[in-house]
Amino acid sequence: MKQGGTVTIAEVGSQPDFIFPFAPATNQNGYNANLTQPLWPYLVYAGNGGESVVNKDKSLFSSLVYSNGDKRITITLKSWNWSDGQPVTSRDFTFVYNLLKANASNWNAHLVGLFPEDVASVSTPDAHTVVLDLTQAYNPDFYTDDVLSTIPLVPQHAWDKTSASGAVGDYDTTTSGAKAVYSYLQQEGAKTTDFTTNPLWQVVDGPWKLSEFRSNGYYSYVANKAYSGSPKATLDKVVFSPFTTDTPEINALRSGSSLDVASLPLNDIKQAQALTSSGYSITSVPIPGVASIEPNLYNAQVGSLLRQLYIRQAMEYLIDRNQIVDKIYNGYADPGNGPVPVKATAAWASPLEKSGGPYPYDPAKAKALLQAHGWKVTPGGTSTCVSPGSGPTQCGDGISAGQGLTFNLVYSSGRATTDVQNAAIKSSEAQAGITFNLKSEPFNTLISTIGTCTASSHPASGCGWQLAEFGYEPYSLYPNGTGFFDTGGNGNSGGYSDPQMDQLIKATEYGSSTQVFQQYEDYAAQQLPWLWLPLREGILVYRTSLQGVVPLNPFSGGQDFEDWAYTS
Repeated sequence: MKQGGTVTIAEVGSQPDFIFPFAPATNQNGYNANLTQPLWPYLVYAGNGGESVVNKDKSLFSSLVYSNGDKRITITLKSWNWSDGQPVTSRDFTFVYNLLKANASNWNAHLVGLFPEDVASVSTPDAHTVVLDLTQAYNPDFYTDDVLSTIPLVPQHAWDKTSASGAVGDYDTTTSGAKAVYSYLQQEGAKTTDFTTNPLWQVVDGPWKLSEFRSNGYYSYVANKAYSGSPKATLDKVVFSPFTTDTPEINALRSGSSLDVASLPLNDIKQAQALTSSGYSITSVPIPGVASIEPNLYNAQVGSLLRQLYIRQAMEYLIDRNQIVDKIYNGYADPGNGPVPVKATAAWASPLEKSGGPYPYDPAKAKALLQAHGWKVTPGGTSTCVSPGSGPTQCGDGISAGQGLTFNLVYSSGRATTDVQNAAIKSSEAQAGITFNLKSEPFNTLISTIGTCTASSHPASGCGWQLAEFGYEPYSLYPNGTGFFDTGGNGNSGGYSDPQMDQLIKATEYGSSTQVFQQYEDYAAQQLPWLWLPLREGILVYRTSLQGVVPLNPFSGGQDFEDWAYTS
């Protein structure tokens, strides 16, 4: 392998905008985790190559021991150092715990009722040992894979301060102090122009340091020479080059000069042979996550419609998922039969999902459902409610006579396949008189205008959206619905709330029974908290001379740059 070199990676239609690794609850930009993970890796690092396992080499712990009936976790930290030479210690863990204990409601990765609320006590017997006593027993697979994998350690000795000029102290040990520190760090974390100059962000424990960040989304890393883990970076530099759409990206790939790694747009899959003859290799990998259209159940105009399960069922029956997989994604996609992908996480997929899910494409069933609930169905036009009321054969509570099935669907721009997919959905929904008005926006614009809406809080400022398609939501190693479909979940923007769903999700957190997991999975598939969509596979193009890219780790976004090296 050759020492050194630069890799340039294409990033299409999105860019990070926050660097403090505990972003506010209002910031739903998932690309921020892509930016920060190489700088401050998680306590538990998910994925080892193509395997869905914990990566013990890149995790910050050397051992995790569950005891006391799975209510106690003893974490032994590795003897790593921060980039300024100071040791990573158990004090860094308590710093994170104290910050989150006082500010969990303003952390966008917070899983309601879990860390830190479920911690009865934390003790640190020595500089490298943390003992967590939990309020109740959890399934160790769930807690390790889905909770501890959301927690990076950050440097208490450099960040425990309340202002740029203030001294570092132990402010986090009081609630008021922890709130002041967190507020300061979040304030600094939003200043994109200071990402590479603010001394705070220069202290890292990951394999990389951020070297440049521009307002257009261009950013780069250089190797952290003081990285304690293994492997250490061979490359000198990794550059992310922004593209607003996938058309200039494929043109750059064809030119063969400016890009070393890029996602191949699935509408350009026929370019694969030409690219391989130009010195590129191509790999595909199913993405562990769920693609969907999220309904805002509390939108002032259409929330009463979307709260009706039969209407969501009709919408799902009208999505021809198999055709989307075959014609739009050329077969490179999960069918999207429910909340668990049958390709990326096949071991967790239930027989119901593997057989096509509860709502295969069936326009006749969609029309029959609407007619049975008091609608005049007008294919190609707008179906209207002719039997208002809350009875079993009426339209449902809050729906007025003459109200039509018309919805605005906003989605992330940049990918031609997404445009084609949503145009196909618009066309197929029209078969039952359901109108989708489509609008695409840049990802960063989209997430900045979509707020979390619930029965108790749905302000007009953030809840004017009706249907939203973000792309996909990634899963951790244990693909249950925590944070997505539970009441108050951090990713539950549309306000879905169902006591039975909450109970089933909790059962997957507390126990390890396959039967219990599949009960949750099938209930979620049937109840449609979101409308299920196919999830494209990742098609990665990379220079053949760049080794270590494959097998690709889908849980890290493929961002294991320290594994990469040029052969010549």
